[in-house]
Amino acid sequence: MNRRDFLVRSGLVVGAGMLARAPLAAQAAGATLPEGMRLLRRNVGMFTGRGGTIGWLANASAMAAVDTQFPATAEQALAGIRDGRDAPLDVTINTHHHGDHTAGNPVFGPASRQLVAHANVPALQRMAAESRGTAGEQVYATTTFTDAWRMELGDEVIAARYFGPAHTKGDIVVLFEKANVVHLGDLCFNRLYPVIDEPGGANIGHWITVLERIVAEYPADAHFVCGHGKESAGVVTKPADLLVFRDYLAGLLEYAQERITAGASREELMATENLPGFPEFHTAAPNRLSGNLGVAYDELTRTGA
Repeated sequence: MNRRDFLVRSGLVVGAGMLARAPLAAQAAGATLPEGMRLLRRNVGMFTGRGGTIGWLANASAMAAVDTQFPATAEQALAGIRDGRDAPLDVTINTHHHGDHTAGNPVFGPASRQLVAHANVPALQRMAAESRGTAGEQVYATTTFTDAWRMELGDEVIAARYFGPAHTKGDIVVLFEKANVVHLGDLCFNRLYPVIDEPGGANIGHWITVLERIVAEYPADAHFVCGHGKESAGVVTKPADLLVFRDYLAGLLEYAQERITAGASREELMATENLPGFPEFHTAAPNRLSGNLGVAYDELTRTGA
């Protein structure tokens, strides 16, 4: 091969490599992304679709997802993350077991090298699926951990931590270290009455502690991505928003205790339509406050509480 042929062929190889990486470069430059995809920082972004917010990473050498929503939107999100690449995702992570975060596992699981969740999640997912009659539709984590998990993915590092029972007893916090993006799953409902999964091991009092630890231990300038948020508030938040949600949980327990002390029954407490002091959390449908108050009553009146 003469020098001219070498240079031509080398140029074609380099050009092909640039073309292969062009979608990622275009994302970084702020070009139009696939439908539903939003870039946050570096090569980390989110997908809203239907259900709990999906987080994603797509850099030159690695791909990852956090949560999977439902099958139809999972297909859409997976196609967006891959953006034409045939390689499997390096990892998909479930922040907890709820169906709007794991029902897309049959799509993401086979397309990922591993599916990661907290050690409590498979049993919780199985229990919830059996109660709904969907046990045969589940795909479970292939890798679990109890306290912490970490993985290097190209020029990014993903780290997950478990802080104890909160929304369920399997919620984790997922940090994209270089991008400084924190995926909270359902540990924060931004300006919404939350789901508090009592059968799934929820603990309102410890949830407050978990939120305070997140604010104290993660960078203040991070993008915090919530699983859900009121449309007017969005799902990308700051530490101050986490503390507003913390205050709601504290206010929920305080109000419930006041009513219990005054002699209110569980049913009378659950009849409350709006929690005093938190009007922005109210939505007409679904209004989850009644369920929140029922869990608060149970937690406060439980023997040893």
